[in-house]
Amino acid sequence: MAEEKKIKMWPAIVKAKCPKCRVGNIYATPIYSIFGQKIHTTCPHCGMVYEREPGYFYAAMYISYAFVVAELVTLAVGTSILTGSHNPWLYTLILLSVVGLLAPFNLRYSRVLLLHWLTPGIHYDHELSKDVVTADEVPV
Repeated sequence: MAEEKKIKMWPAIVKAKCPKCRVGNIYATPIYSIFGQKIHTTCPHCGMVYEREPGYFYAAMYISYAFVVAELVTLAVGTSILTGSHNPWLYTLILLSVVGLLAPFNLRYSRVLLLHWLTPGIHYDHELSKDVVTADEVPV
């Protein structure tokens, strides 16, 4: 009996793939795009509806908030250790600049984590990704 190939969860999260089939892209645009991040209504591969109910992605704000808090604490401690400065303007400039640059990352991955981990009823179905060849399987 041949061993079934399953697509791993972490690469699917990093690449922002559908939590059900781990093949289709959740987003139609790149993370840093002039036109903003456009999310597909349904998975292009398996047809799963991403927005489970109206206002579903409002819950992703809590995940994004946790990201921002972790980023701010890490940056503040790092700035203190590296510069030793007590100037509040230095901290304000560094913290706001980096949080502004990471805002698209926080938006995208808060939604991806909400779909993959925090939504009951969405589970990976390896049957949906059977016909897909992953990067590990491509012959050289």
